[in-house]
Amino acid sequence: MIAFPLSSWVLTGGAAALAAYFLLRQKAKQPEEIERERRAWLDQVGRITDGTVIDVQEIDGHQPVIMLIFRYDVAGVSYEASQDVTRLRPLINLQSCRLGVPTSVRYDPQNPVNSMVVSERWVGLRR
Repeated sequence: MIAFPLSSWVLTGGAAALAAYFLLRQKAKQPEEIERERRAWLDQVGRITDGTVIDVQEIDGHQPVIMLIFRYDVAGVSYEASQDVTRLRPLINLQSCRLGVPTSVRYDPQNPVNSMVVSERWVGLRR
């Protein structure tokens, strides 16, 4: 039987742990990816209720952002929310989004404040 010194075992274990760390670590998700996953999840489990568009705001900054602001009720509680629709712009007609326009809102039944009006697969805006 061949005996290895303790320092060899420590070095081998450390190298194995370092290799496992680099193989198993996940890259941090970008905010756009997190938001896309949230919309996809709401597409699958979300319930739909009636809502109203309150406003559309174009925010100029380093990167311009288009925010769709809407209101809806769930179980007698009123919610007001906004959704960044900048990347979904080709799917919607912002000219038709004005104060008081009816819309459908898809929301999480466990957390109704988690909601959306537009996703890659669904558009709640009515014409």
